[in-house]
Amino acid sequence: MKRVVSVSVGSSTRNDTAQVEILGTDFLIERIGTDGDFKKAVEIIQELDGKVDAFGLGGLDVHLHCKNRKYTIRPALPLINAAKTTPVVDGSGLKNTLERKLIDMLIKEQIVDFKGKKVLVVSGMDRFGMSEALVEAGCDTKFGDLIFALKVPLLIKNLNVLNILAITLMPILSRLPFEVLYPTGKKQEQNNTSKYEKFYNYADIIAGDFIYIKKYMPEDMKDKIIITNTVTSKDLEELKKRHVKMLITSTPNLNGRSFGTNVMEAVLVALSGKKPEELTADDYIDLLRKIDFKPRIERLN
Repeated sequence: MKRVVSVSVGSSTRNDTAQVEILGTDFLIERIGTDGDFKKAVEIIQELDGKVDAFGLGGLDVHLHCKNRKYTIRPALPLINAAKTTPVVDGSGLKNTLERKLIDMLIKEQIVDFKGKKVLVVSGMDRFGMSEALVEAGCDTKFGDLIFALKVPLLIKNLNVLNILAITLMPILSRLPFEVLYPTGKKQEQNNTSKYEKFYNYADIIAGDFIYIKKYMPEDMKDKIIITNTVTSKDLEELKKRHVKMLITSTPNLNGRSFGTNVMEAVLVALSGKKPEELTADDYIDLLRKIDFKPRIERLN
């Protein structure tokens, strides 16, 4: 049995395990949250290094993308460097393949008609592949990177503006403590339902990281479609209560929850037997095709 462990600086209340068979290989998948404790996350990785087949890093991004540039969040590097033997991934390699492919699939199978829909991507740099696919699908797509990461209540109107802001700001922002840019630990469980309500009301579709989406999600989300990644059974009940029309996750339902892209990327790395840096976008797509990777699609209301 192969063992994949997601070490997250997010809340431990979202911890879970699942056993699945993929291409004839049994996997034990675990999520271990450290409630915002980066030192503890490093210690867990060091303790399990060489004893598991792959690590995923949850609750943070090591790399963000915009256009043809990759930006490294420097405070996250100790987590990557903590493992000397076991490969470590943050999900960014899979986001640019799986999530772009997801939008294409939703169009081809006529599950969502994107043409002319208003879309709020909570962080375009965190989901650049998906962002480009949504724009190409004919959506009126806006980006919430300033709102959700920096608490500046301004929507970014297009990918060109996002790129200019990234070139200008990321050399500084990439050096800030990660918790300045993204809620960690118990902050992930806090919800302010009114602070940015107007931005949610603007959109037909809310897309991107679920921790960002959840943090400011208003009480009334009637007829909204959410395209995201990691949700628990408790999250699902909250979405139903808020009258969300449809939930789509890029990763499949495993024992009642959708694990993050970091977990699924770690699974693919473990299956391939290669180092993450040896895997290309085509390699990921080929593995996804072989295992018939299906997104989770649930009509809630």
